[in-house]
Amino acid sequence: MTQRGILARRPAWSVAVLPVVAVAAGAFLSHWLQRPPSIGGAFELLDRDSRPFTDANLRGRPFAIYFGYTRCPDVCPTTLLHLADWRRRMGADGEKLQIVFVSVDPEIDTPASVGAYVDLFRASMIGLTGTPAQVAAIADAYRVVYAKVPQPSGGYNVDHSTAVFLVDSAGRYVDSISPLDNDEAALAKLRTLVAR
Repeated sequence: MTQRGILARRPAWSVAVLPVVAVAAGAFLSHWLQRPPSIGGAFELLDRDSRPFTDANLRGRPFAIYFGYTRCPDVCPTTLLHLADWRRRMGADGEKLQIVFVSVDPEIDTPASVGAYVDLFRASMIGLTGTPAQVAAIADAYRVVYAKVPQPSGGYNVDHSTAVFLVDSAGRYVDSISPLDNDEAALAKLRTLVAR
Protein backbone atom coordinates (compact mmCIF):
# COMPACT_ATOMS: atom_id res chain seq x y z
CA MET A 1 0.00 0.00 0.00
CA THR A 2 1.30 3.45 -0.83
CA GLN A 3 2.00 6.11 1.75
CA ARG A 4 -0.91 8.03 0.38
CA GLY A 5 -3.21 5.03 0.98
CA ILE A 6 -2.11 4.78 4.63
CA LEU A 7 -2.69 8.48 5.20
CA ALA A 8 -6.07 8.23 3.54
CA ARG A 9 -7.13 5.49 5.96
CA ARG A 10 -5.93 7.19 9.16
CA PRO A 11 -8.78 9.73 9.42
CA ALA A 12 -11.39 6.95 9.15
CA TRP A 13 -9.61 4.98 11.94
CA SER A 14 -9.45 8.12 14.11
CA VAL A 15 -13.11 8.87 13.56
CA ALA A 16 -14.04 5.31 14.60
CA VAL A 17 -11.93 5.39 17.78
CA LEU A 18 -12.82 8.88 19.00
CA PRO A 19 -16.38 7.99 20.05
CA VAL A 20 -15.06 4.98 22.02
CA VAL A 21 -12.47 7.15 23.80
CA ALA A 22 -15.10 9.80 24.50
CA VAL A 23 -17.52 7.25 25.97
CA ALA A 24 -14.79 5.70 28.14
CA ALA A 25 -13.66 9.11 29.38
CA GLY A 26 -17.26 10.09 30.10
CA ALA A 27 -17.86 6.88 32.05
CA PHE A 28 -14.70 7.42 34.12
CA LEU A 29 -15.61 11.03 34.86
CA SER A 30 -19.16 10.06 35.80
CA HIS A 31 -17.89 7.34 38.15
CA TRP A 32 -15.36 9.72 39.70
CA LEU A 33 -18.00 12.40 40.29
CA GLN A 34 -20.46 9.92 41.83
CA ARG A 35 -18.00 8.31 44.25
CA PRO A 36 -18.88 9.19 47.83
CA PRO A 37 -16.22 11.24 49.57
CA SER A 38 -13.82 9.28 51.73
CA ILE A 39 -14.70 9.13 55.42
CA GLY A 40 -12.24 8.84 58.28
CA GLY A 41 -8.48 8.78 58.24
CA ALA A 42 -5.57 10.04 60.29
CA PHE A 43 -6.20 12.27 63.29
CA GLU A 44 -4.56 13.49 66.48
CA LEU A 45 -6.53 14.38 69.59
CA LEU A 46 -6.01 14.30 73.37
CA ASP A 47 -7.04 11.54 75.79
CA ARG A 48 -8.36 12.04 79.33
CA ASP A 49 -4.83 12.68 80.61
CA SER A 50 -4.14 15.27 77.88
CA ARG A 51 -1.77 12.86 76.14
CA PRO A 52 -1.72 12.70 72.33
CA PHE A 53 -4.07 10.06 70.96
CA THR A 54 -4.03 9.23 67.25
CA ASP A 55 -5.82 6.90 64.88
CA ALA A 56 -2.84 4.55 65.27
CA ASN A 57 -3.93 3.93 68.89
CA LEU A 58 -7.10 2.29 67.56
CA ARG A 59 -5.52 0.00 64.98
CA GLY A 60 -6.06 -3.72 65.46
CA ARG A 61 -9.58 -3.41 66.83
CA PRO A 62 -12.78 -2.27 65.10
CA PHE A 63 -14.41 0.80 66.58
CA ALA A 64 -17.60 2.83 66.58
CA ILE A 65 -16.93 6.58 66.76
CA TYR A 66 -19.51 9.18 67.73
CA PHE A 67 -19.23 12.98 67.87
CA GLY A 68 -21.07 15.13 70.40
CA TYR A 69 -20.49 17.09 73.60
CA THR A 70 -20.82 16.45 77.32
CA ARG A 71 -23.58 19.02 77.95
CA CYS A 72 -25.78 17.55 75.21
CA PRO A 73 -29.26 17.20 76.72
CA ASP A 74 -30.55 14.19 74.81
CA VAL A 75 -29.09 12.69 71.63
CA CYS A 76 -25.53 12.20 72.90
CA PRO A 77 -26.34 10.33 76.11
CA THR A 78 -29.04 8.34 74.33
CA THR A 79 -26.67 7.30 71.55
CA LEU A 80 -23.89 6.35 73.96
CA LEU A 81 -26.34 4.34 76.09
CA HIS A 82 -27.46 2.51 72.94
CA LEU A 83 -23.87 1.79 71.94
CA ALA A 84 -23.08 0.41 75.40
CA ASP A 85 -26.24 -1.73 75.33
CA TRP A 86 -25.61 -3.03 71.80
CA ARG A 87 -22.08 -4.01 72.71
CA ARG A 88 -23.31 -5.91 75.79
CA ARG A 89 -25.95 -7.66 73.70
CA MET A 90 -23.26 -8.86 71.28
CA GLY A 91 -21.79 -11.03 74.04
CA ALA A 92 -18.20 -12.12 73.47
CA ASP A 93 -18.16 -10.41 70.06
CA GLY A 94 -18.87 -7.12 71.81
CA GLU A 95 -15.49 -7.33 73.53
CA LYS A 96 -13.87 -6.93 70.11
CA LEU A 97 -15.51 -3.53 69.61
CA GLN A 98 -14.12 -0.24 70.91
CA ILE A 99 -16.47 2.72 71.42
CA VAL A 100 -14.99 6.20 70.92
CA PHE A 101 -16.63 9.51 71.83
CA VAL A 102 -15.19 12.76 70.45
CA SER A 103 -16.30 16.08 71.90
CA VAL A 104 -16.89 18.82 69.35
CA ASP A 105 -17.04 21.44 72.13
CA PRO A 106 -13.36 21.92 73.02
CA GLU A 107 -13.98 25.35 74.51
CA ILE A 108 -15.84 23.78 77.45
CA ASP A 109 -15.07 20.04 77.32
CA THR A 110 -11.58 19.41 78.68
CA PRO A 111 -9.82 16.08 78.16
CA ALA A 112 -10.47 15.20 81.82
CA SER A 113 -14.18 16.10 81.68
CA VAL A 114 -14.69 14.07 78.51
CA GLY A 115 -12.99 11.10 80.18
CA ALA A 116 -15.25 11.45 83.24
CA TYR A 117 -18.31 11.74 80.98
CA VAL A 118 -17.71 8.47 79.13
CA ASP A 119 -17.11 6.71 82.46
CA LEU A 120 -20.77 7.37 83.31
CA PHE A 121 -21.81 4.80 80.68
CA ARG A 122 -19.82 1.97 82.31
CA ALA A 123 -18.72 0.61 78.95
CA SER A 124 -14.95 1.20 78.76
CA MET A 125 -15.40 3.95 76.19
CA ILE A 126 -12.57 6.17 75.03
CA GLY A 127 -13.29 9.88 75.41
CA LEU A 128 -11.31 12.32 73.27
CA THR A 129 -11.14 16.00 72.52
CA GLY A 130 -8.41 18.41 71.46
CA THR A 131 -7.68 21.91 70.35
CA PRO A 132 -10.32 23.57 68.18
CA ALA A 133 -8.08 22.93 65.16
CA GLN A 134 -7.67 19.23 66.00
CA VAL A 135 -11.41 18.80 66.52
CA ALA A 136 -12.16 20.61 63.25
CA ALA A 137 -9.70 18.33 61.42
CA ILE A 138 -11.24 15.05 62.62
CA ALA A 139 -14.76 16.38 62.09
CA ASP A 140 -13.81 17.25 58.52
CA ALA A 141 -12.30 13.79 58.00
CA TYR A 142 -15.53 12.13 59.14
CA ARG A 143 -17.78 14.65 57.35
CA VAL A 144 -19.26 15.73 60.70
CA VAL A 145 -21.02 19.08 60.89
CA TYR A 146 -21.25 21.01 64.15
CA ALA A 147 -22.08 24.58 65.11
CA LYS A 148 -22.68 26.63 68.24
CA VAL A 149 -26.27 27.74 68.82
CA PRO A 150 -26.55 30.70 71.24
CA GLN A 151 -29.27 30.30 73.88
CA PRO A 152 -31.63 33.09 75.04
CA SER A 153 -30.58 32.50 78.64
CA GLY A 154 -26.91 32.81 77.71
CA GLY A 155 -24.29 30.30 76.73
CA TYR A 156 -24.75 27.97 73.80
CA ASN A 157 -25.65 24.46 72.71
CA VAL A 158 -23.93 22.62 69.88
CA ASP A 159 -25.85 21.29 66.91
CA HIS A 160 -23.99 18.32 65.42
CA SER A 161 -24.25 15.31 63.13
CA THR A 162 -25.73 12.25 64.82
CA ALA A 163 -24.40 9.27 62.87
CA VAL A 164 -22.17 6.64 64.46
CA PHE A 165 -19.27 5.77 62.16
CA LEU A 166 -18.06 2.17 62.03
CA VAL A 167 -14.37 1.60 61.29
CA ASP A 168 -12.60 -1.73 60.86
CA SER A 169 -9.42 -2.89 62.59
CA ALA A 170 -7.30 -1.51 59.73
CA GLY A 171 -8.75 1.98 60.19
CA ARG A 172 -11.09 1.88 57.17
CA TYR A 173 -14.61 3.30 57.34
CA VAL A 174 -17.13 0.57 56.50
CA ASP A 175 -20.61 1.76 57.50
CA SER A 176 -22.60 4.04 59.78
CA ILE A 177 -25.51 3.73 62.16
CA SER A 178 -28.21 6.29 61.56
CA PRO A 179 -30.66 7.54 64.20
CA LEU A 180 -33.30 5.96 61.93
CA ASP A 181 -31.81 2.46 62.35
CA ASN A 182 -33.69 0.26 64.79
CA ASP A 183 -31.93 -1.94 67.35
CA GLU A 184 -31.75 -4.97 65.10
CA ALA A 185 -30.36 -3.02 62.16
CA ALA A 186 -27.73 -1.40 64.38
CA LEU A 187 -26.76 -4.73 65.94
CA ALA A 188 -26.48 -6.34 62.50
CA LYS A 189 -24.09 -3.59 61.37
CA LEU A 190 -21.97 -3.97 64.50
CA ARG A 191 -21.83 -7.75 64.15
CA THR A 192 -20.77 -7.40 60.53
CA LEU A 193 -18.09 -4.94 61.57
CA VAL A 194 -16.49 -7.22 64.19
CA ALA A 195 -16.71 -10.24 61.88
CA ARG A 196 -14.56 -8.58 59.17
